[in-house]
Amino acid sequence: MTSLAPKPPVFLSRDDCDLREFAALLESGTDLADYPYADAVSGGVLIYSDRLLDHLDTASGRRDVQAEIARALSDGPGIVVFRNAFDPDLIDRATAAFFDLLAQEKAAGMVGGDHFAKPGANDRVWNALEKLAVADPALFAEYFSNDYVALAAGAWLGANYQMNAALNIVNPGGRAQVAHRDYHLGFMPLETALTYPAHVHRLSPALTLQGAVAHCDMPIETGPTLYLPHSHKYLPGYVAFSLPEFQEYFAEHHVQQALGKGDAVFFNPALMHGAGTNTTPDVRRMANLLQISSAFGRCLEAVDTTRMSIAVYPTLQELSAAGTPARLVDNVVTAVSEGYPYPTNLDRDQPLGSINPQSQSDLLRQALAEGWTPARTTEALLAQAARHLTH
Repeated sequence: MTSLAPKPPVFLSRDDCDLREFAALLESGTDLADYPYADAVSGGVLIYSDRLLDHLDTASGRRDVQAEIARALSDGPGIVVFRNAFDPDLIDRATAAFFDLLAQEKAAGMVGGDHFAKPGANDRVWNALEKLAVADPALFAEYFSNDYVALAAGAWLGANYQMNAALNIVNPGGRAQVAHRDYHLGFMPLETALTYPAHVHRLSPALTLQGAVAHCDMPIETGPTLYLPHSHKYLPGYVAFSLPEFQEYFAEHHVQQALGKGDAVFFNPALMHGAGTNTTPDVRRMANLLQISSAFGRCLEAVDTTRMSIAVYPTLQELSAAGTPARLVDNVVTAVSEGYPYPTNLDRDQPLGSINPQSQSDLLRQALAEGWTPARTTEALLAQAARHLTH
């Protein structure tokens, strides 16, 4: 007998976004009884204290704690806070080092772009991970030996995860970010996100863990991040978050979690969130934003797409001139070049005027559309590759 049950969509659309369904999903709430290692629930957010460390001395104890954190990030509220995760003295020393880096970059005339806020409104140190490691290896080692970070990253991503860190300072008067989801699908224009099938929308959050370490006390008036617990469970959420009715719902129902210096927060990247407005006259709200990636986001072989693109571009021109259907030409562009703009060096390859820097594939498409010579295209490809280098 053929089932008459409706089949889930393979590709999502705006029509799949139902605010009532979204709101009903968020009403489930967070029950502290489901999380025996947690100390409290605040605004739907799970709060953990340093008593967690008592359970990490054995492999079985650590696995049990990680299982709870994984459940919290997937089936639970999607967000956890670790109180006093970092020693305040260590935070102060790291803060001083980051300020030194920021001063050096400002003296060099560097201005940081931003993905979801006005460029230049906040202060950024992109790739703070590598910059700190080179500037002060001992301080780097002390900072990133932190077991709360390893605990959360291992719980969500498993072994061999890849760390990224970017210092973010929201200055007095800094305005709130647009509420959003995060990397990967959250870093795309809506029309691009719609080209990915629904199973990729389910997969994307499993590839990244978002985190932040508070480098100062963050009472509510400083604008700590706004969250919508449980919103990560909504499958069409990467489509919905940019729609006006969902933005309005976020504005009315979000929660904020005040943080103390040294607290750490980790959340599912599909959780709808956005940094708040800093209404203070004198507090520079400072956080080290951790974006931790799965080891599995890699290809099997190393491929030099810049070299390939330079070699194949004249053939792409010949195909276009011969009247080859544009779709077939673009298939070659996709095979020969890197279609994703990340990873990159966001100091030099900034998302200014767009949510993302230009990808290598889009550079080739521009070159073909505008009739660039092979020499000009080669120069542009090499310059783009140079912007991706960290030093």
